Amino acid sequence: MKKKLILTILAIVALGIFGYCYVWYGGARNVSAEDAVFNVNSKSIIAEFDADIDKSNAKYLEKAIAIKGIVSKADQKQVILDNTIVCDLKELDPAIKEDLEITLKGRVVGYDDLMGEIKLDECTVINND
Repeated sequence: MKKKLILTILAIVALGIFGYCYVWYGGARNVSAEDAVFNVNSKSIIAEFDADIDKSNAKYLEKAIAIKGIVSKADQKQVILDNTIVCDLKELDPAIKEDLEITLKGRVVGYDDLMGEIKLDECTVINND
């Protein structure tokens, strides 16, 4: 009887831990439905990363941010802002054109210090100016 009770409690605890981990770390993330943690422009965030990569990674990595800049290049699934911010689009947006000032929201996935580029994915258009 005591053995069954202990096994039952362990099973409940294991399910609780699994459920907690799945909710916080599992499943697909919908960045477009999240609030932006930071609103920045492309030049200021690049300056932050150039000044201190580790501090900037701790601040921005895996967070949803809104970033404003001028479109340097746009193709089917990618937009580059001010030649330094590479945004992989969640969905194609034909309204995005070069030299357009735009605000995108996406998740920061990394900084390429060799190329001096910040990479974002799951980007969506917030505002076309």
